Amino acid sequence: MNISPPSHAADVDLTNCDREPIQFLGHIQNFGILIAVSMDWLIERVSENLSDHVACDVRDLPGEPVLKILPESAVHAIRGRLQVLSANEGAERIFGFDLFDNGGRFDIAVHVSGHSIVIEAEPASERPNINPGALVKSMISRVQKTDGLDPLFRECVRQLRGITGFDRVMLYRFASSGAGSVIAESVRSGLGAFLGLNYPATDIPTQARALYVRNQIRIIADVNAPTVGIFPELDPHGQPLDLSLSTLRSVSPIHLEYLRNMGVSASMSVSIVIDGKLWGLFALHHYAPRHLPMEIRNATELFGQMVSLIVEGRLYKERQSVEEAARALHDRFVAKMASVATTLESIVEFADELREIIPCDGFAVWAKGEGRCFGSTPSPDELPGLARFLNRAGSSRVYASDEISALHPPAADYMDRAAGVLAIPISRAPRDYILFFRREIVQTVTWAGDPKTKERMVGPHGVRLTPRKSFEAWKETVHGRSLPWTDSERKSAEALRVSILEVLLRFNEESERQANLATQRQELLIAELNHRVRNILSLIRALVAQSKPGAADVDEFARIIGGRIQALARAHDQITGTEFSATSLASIIQTEVSAYIGSKIQRVHLDGPDIFVEAVAFSTLALVFHELVTNSAKYGALSDSSGTIDVRWHIDESDDSCRITWTESGGPPVAPPARRGFGSTIIERSIPHDLGGEASLDYRLSGLTARFTLPQQVFHLQPPKPAGAQPVPKDSSDMSQPPVPTSLKGLRGLIVEDNMIISLDAEQLMIDNGMVEVYIAASVAEARRIIETQAIDVALLDVNLGTETSFPLVGNLNQRGIPFVFVTGYGEHVELPPEAEEASAIKKPFGNDQLVGAIARAVAKRSSN
Repeated sequence: MNISPPSHAADVDLTNCDREPIQFLGHIQNFGILIAVSMDWLIERVSENLSDHVACDVRDLPGEPVLKILPESAVHAIRGRLQVLSANEGAERIFGFDLFDNGGRFDIAVHVSGHSIVIEAEPASERPNINPGALVKSMISRVQKTDGLDPLFRECVRQLRGITGFDRVMLYRFASSGAGSVIAESVRSGLGAFLGLNYPATDIPTQARALYVRNQIRIIADVNAPTVGIFPELDPHGQPLDLSLSTLRSVSPIHLEYLRNMGVSASMSVSIVIDGKLWGLFALHHYAPRHLPMEIRNATELFGQMVSLIVEGRLYKERQSVEEAARALHDRFVAKMASVATTLESIVEFADELREIIPCDGFAVWAKGEGRCFGSTPSPDELPGLARFLNRAGSSRVYASDEISALHPPAADYMDRAAGVLAIPISRAPRDYILFFRREIVQTVTWAGDPKTKERMVGPHGVRLTPRKSFEAWKETVHGRSLPWTDSERKSAEALRVSILEVLLRFNEESERQANLATQRQELLIAELNHRVRNILSLIRALVAQSKPGAADVDEFARIIGGRIQALARAHDQITGTEFSATSLASIIQTEVSAYIGSKIQRVHLDGPDIFVEAVAFSTLALVFHELVTNSAKYGALSDSSGTIDVRWHIDESDDSCRITWTESGGPPVAPPARRGFGSTIIERSIPHDLGGEASLDYRLSGLTARFTLPQQVFHLQPPKPAGAQPVPKDSSDMSQPPVPTSLKGLRGLIVEDNMIISLDAEQLMIDNGMVEVYIAASVAEARRIIETQAIDVALLDVNLGTETSFPLVGNLNQRGIPFVFVTGYGEHVELPPEAEEASAIKKPFGNDQLVGAIARAVAKRSSN
């Protein structure tokens, strides 16, 4: 968990400690010497203890050539190490070198500080030289055999203590706040353990952490030893020497006080740097002065660098495993989201998938000023304030905090439900968010000493806190924090942000495209509808105009025009009933024959192969065969009780056309008509004109013979693909049923129809066929009033009444035992309610006989029950 120092420690300004210039102290530790030279090898500064090794007055050396105190061999060796030195980073070392050409062996460290070459030397150890590479190889070999991070950490501190001999070796890991904790420890028997203790960020100031990154090894041989000054302290420009990379740099008095309070006499640190940041460090403590030779320190520095790589690799492997699992969940979520029409509001439907990708205790979507919450979250009334706070965090970045109440004070009211938040912005204006919440985890943190033991004091850099004197474990209960959001979870959140925005953008683009297509289709449909309506109106106008000369009176004219319109309607029903697919020629002929002479249908014989006529030919053929049937019923074979009709067709092999022959026989003698009426014109000219075929009529004495030729483009021999079955209402137009009484004499009827002209036409028809009274209603409510107040014998119900249907009346009619017939313009695609399954339905436009027959059958059926 990301732990910050106790709140009461923050009452004192700690920034003075952070500003202490620990790299410009102007002193070194007394176990070595320092010489700073310019790039042209003139002496700039020396440590005041140089006179212990060279017979000279250090105050006379600045400005002199370095060869005055160092032999050419030493300068040559130092130049060689500088050649391989990285620019302004790190130091190069020479071990056991005769620096002053007097037999004294020194370990030398060389680095560049600004425009100066800094040479540090300390007497070489008397112990035999060791091979740092072999030593580190052996240590790393043992470390790599561990399985998991915790065993690795324990083995690292054990190895370091083994080669350094320090009393205590700790691995200290930093949190993002700067505080840290001891995660592994190897300690001499008899000393207390620091394992698990937490240290506030103020124990290691900011500038010290920065130096740990640049200079990855640091030794303090004796906290009580006097320091050695550097002469001159300032250069001609008034600047002190920057000792950031120095191995001998003296120690901050504050840190020395800190170590003395701990009882530590010597210490050393080895940094663990991952991704250029200070991840942690090995802290070595000894309770007596202890100086490690430079060669051993060099080996521990190399060990620290190798451990940094190993830890980074294992952390990466763990993180990669977590991220791969999250990526699989992410890909599954995106695929699922992309497969549906996703909008901002519909993201809540994926709450379970999102909570699986980023573990949380609560989830919310804030979209268009409204919130939807799941699990442990702020209330809907508290979300707007949080959304305004998040708006200030930037619209294009994921925001995460494990202590939201520290930055957004109103969140303290719900920190038990939502102490931490991770917010993913998913729009720009208005800003919308996907929010993940984590509950408060009340934690007991064990600190290394009570920070209240720090006291104010005035030092050279102003007011500061003295290091605490007690380091015994001190426990504090931490409130208002949740489990922190990991880097992997933040990456998953960023990936989600990008994916969701892409899907939403794609959906919006697709929605816009579909809207444009829909608009185009609607315009085309309106244009096509206008065209078809004009054609239908023109056709009916022509039928009316051409039918008038053949009628002797108004009634005959109405019958003729009605029959022809019905033929067109039946053709239209066949088109819509088969979804504009082809239908058989036999079906077209049977439809016209059965519609007009249902009781004589057995006198019409059909014979021919299965051919299927395209929808474009339906209306033409329906009118042609309608005229043939009506003419035969008036003048030909069907006008008496003995005549028959044979309709035969076959495929002509010469041109693949369909030859149809209509032959009448057994009826009265036939003579050619004295006047060619519109019906004859339809028979003779429709197929040649509309379909590009042929037609001829032969008026023989024995009966009419008509021959037609259909070109191959208007039919085919393969049946159409079966369409899904549709509910087919019973149709009173099926005249093959047994004849029933057609008189409506003495009945009282109800017409429920929202079109006044149609209702008046039906009313007149019913009255003409014997009804004594007919009531008309245009709505369900009006019809119910009539049913409740009037004596009704039968009802005619239009299915569609504009904004409602007549189906709600079925219950009222059944309750009173009133039979009813439906009228519909939906053709065969209307589905009647279950309680009306026995009812008949006739299609618009209906003929007189159809309507009267359907009503009479409904009354007769109810009477028989």
